[in-house]
Amino acid sequence: MFAFCSLLLILPSYINTIFSIMITRKDFLKKSSLIAVGGLLFPSLMKGNKVMQKEFGNNDFIPLGSGKPLVIATWNNLKATEAAMNKMKETNSALDAVEAGARVPEADPEDTSVGYGGMPDRDGMVTLDACIMDEKGNAGSVTFLQNIMHPISVARKVMEKTPHVMLSGDGAYQFAIAQGFKKENLLTEKARLAWEDWKKKNNYIPIGEKNHDTIGILAIDEKNNISGACTTSGWAFKMHGRVGDSPIIGAGMYVDNEVGGACATGVGEFVMKTCGSFLIVELMRNGRSPQEAVEEAIHRIVKRYDYKDLQIGYLAINKKGEHGAYSIKPGFNYALHQNGENRKLDSDSFVK
Repeated sequence: MFAFCSLLLILPSYINTIFSIMITRKDFLKKSSLIAVGGLLFPSLMKGNKVMQKEFGNNDFIPLGSGKPLVIATWNNLKATEAAMNKMKETNSALDAVEAGARVPEADPEDTSVGYGGMPDRDGMVTLDACIMDEKGNAGSVTFLQNIMHPISVARKVMEKTPHVMLSGDGAYQFAIAQGFKKENLLTEKARLAWEDWKKKNNYIPIGEKNHDTIGILAIDEKNNISGACTTSGWAFKMHGRVGDSPIIGAGMYVDNEVGGACATGVGEFVMKTCGSFLIVELMRNGRSPQEAVEEAIHRIVKRYDYKDLQIGYLAINKKGEHGAYSIKPGFNYALHQNGENRKLDSDSFVK
C-alpha cells in the first residue's frame, strides 16, 4: 500500500517530465524541418552563396529571400524600392507602392532610360511608355507619350478613369492634360548633347544592348495582394514612334493575384515576341518556382534567337514572397526591399 501511494505521488512529476521532453523534441524537429525545407525551397539566387537564415522573435527560422511585405525592382533602384515600401507602410496598398516607386526614376534627370532625362528618339524627342496592374486584374497603359513627366500615374488614371487599357500618342497626352498633368520639357541638356553626339558617330543606327534600363517594379502588401508597374523612355535614339515591351500587359509586366507577378528589362522586341512576363506567371501557376520560371523564360529566347547582342533580365515573385531573377548576360542587378532590408543584388545569367 505504501509503495502504491508513493507511486501516485511521483507519477504526475514523471509524466510532466516525459511530456516536456516530447514537446522539446517536437519543437526541435519542427525547427530542423523548417531549416531543411528552407534549404530546398529557397535556394540563394547569388551564385555560390549558401542559403542564409534569420532568427525572429518567435524563434522560428525564416530564410532570407522570403517574407511579406515585399518590393522588388529592376536595376539599382534602391531609392525606388525605399519609396515604394514607405508608401506601402502608409496605405497598405501594393498598387500605391509600385506607382510611388516608379515615379522616383521618372523624375530623376540622371536616369537616362526613364522619364525626365531619358534619351530621346532619333528625331530628338523623348517618348515614354508605362503600364500598371492591380491585384484585381485591372490594368492601364500609355505608349508614345510626350511632355508628361509621370507616365506611370497617367497609366493608373487610364486604368481607373476609362473603360480602356491603353492610350497612345496625342490621345494619351490629351487625356493626361485633362486629368491635371502638366506639360513639361523632358529633354535635359545632358540628353540633348548625347543625341547630338550620337548623330555624328552612329549614322542613325540605334544603340541597343546598353540602353535599356527600364524599371519594372513588383510589390506584395500585408493583405497579400500583388501589383506591378513598368516605365521607360525606351531604346535610346530609336525610330520615332517605336514602342517596346514596357507598356504591354503580359510582356513588360504581368500580375495574377492568385499566382504572382513578373517584369522585364532589356531589348523589348524579344520580350514581346515571347510574351515573357505572362509566360513566367503561367509557369509559376503550373508549379515552377519564381527562379525556375525566369530561367525558362530566358531559355525560350536564347533557344530561338541570336542572343549575342541581346541583354534581357526578368524578375518574378510568388504569393509566398519568394522571388527569382535571371538574365541573358552578366550585369543585371536588382533592388529588393524585404524583411526590413533594402539591398542591391546581382542576378545569375545564362552566359557566365
